[in-house]
Amino acid sequence: MKILIVGAGIAGPTLAYWLQRTGHEPTIVEHAPGLRRGGYAVDFWGSGFQVAERMGLAPRLRQEGYRFREAREVSDSGRRIAHFDPLRLIDGYGGGYVTILRSDLAAAIWDALGGEVETVFGDTVQSLHDDGDRVLVEFAHSTPREFDLVIGADGLHSRVRTLAFGPEREFERDLGITVAAFDLEGYRPRDELVAVTHTVVGSLTLRIGLRDDSTMVCFMFRHDGETPQDDPAAQQQLLRERLQNVGWEVPAILERMPQARTFFMDRASQILLPSWSRGRVGLVGDAAAAPSLLAGQGSALAMVEGYVLACALYEAGGDHRAAFAAYQSRLQGIVRAKQDAAIGMGSAFAPRNRAQVLLRDVVVGLMGVPLVANLAIGRSLRDPIVLPPVPAG
Repeated sequence: MKILIVGAGIAGPTLAYWLQRTGHEPTIVEHAPGLRRGGYAVDFWGSGFQVAERMGLAPRLRQEGYRFREAREVSDSGRRIAHFDPLRLIDGYGGGYVTILRSDLAAAIWDALGGEVETVFGDTVQSLHDDGDRVLVEFAHSTPREFDLVIGADGLHSRVRTLAFGPEREFERDLGITVAAFDLEGYRPRDELVAVTHTVVGSLTLRIGLRDDSTMVCFMFRHDGETPQDDPAAQQQLLRERLQNVGWEVPAILERMPQARTFFMDRASQILLPSWSRGRVGLVGDAAAAPSLLAGQGSALAMVEGYVLACALYEAGGDHRAAFAAYQSRLQGIVRAKQDAAIGMGSAFAPRNRAQVLLRDVVVGLMGVPLVANLAIGRSLRDPIVLPPVPAG
């Protein structure tokens, strides 16, 4: 089948890889002029890592990823309040875990396509006309084309979802927290392989040192108003307004922010859809069921969803109705559980009051105790997803 995939992030190219392996003809269209850079670091493990292994990507991810030796919470003055060794916890649950920039993960998946998948950058879908037998797609710039299926892999603010299912507001659950991430060259101080956090009521600041003298900064803060979209100047002004009274290194970071090499900001939201498909149009990744940035496994789930959908199409012999149903049936319960768990994480990333800040400090300090670590996050490291076998192709 000829299958259009909208979005060249993580879910889309993963799906394209497996579709091509099983005899389909995928085409990717991406609104951006090229692969997106920057963003934030993700903890990547579980079934998503298994999919990466099946694609031969594990060595590259381990090489380009990071294994942090310390997670440290600091006071306004920079004094260490609490800390633990994340490797002791992670290694206790087996291999297949790496912290990696989301853009580096996406680039690795993209390279696995080997240039053999037709790709159109700098374009987007304008309309979809599903007549039951095929989908006529009109683009912003390219000539209209017909496809057997259209898959939206275009993220939280999916254009495909809007066209096929309705306005975003009908399916979005805003968690009231905004996330910003950017990288600075030559920032000091620098702590190698240490994730340093400073938490106050309403916000958390994370600083980690990356390769080539680059430092990634991530802000998470409570914000009930509108988060500007596609306007970096307005986004940076919002950060200054919301974080101007936060101590530690935040004033110096905000002063350096205009020199950031990459910049990302978005609200932490979830997508709740009763169905991930409509006719010959389907959704994967955040477009289908964003768990939010607080869930910590969105990139891994995106790879899993792309793989499982390709397997479902293979197992159904190209019957898209059966494939879409099997794909959603296999993953919906797990994804919903991740979404529900993320709601409770808000107090850890942006505490509502001083009591929650103090509780967070205590938990961070106790993470070095195996029993406490298991109760706090150990369960989330036990991935319940069982992947279908690799298609024979």
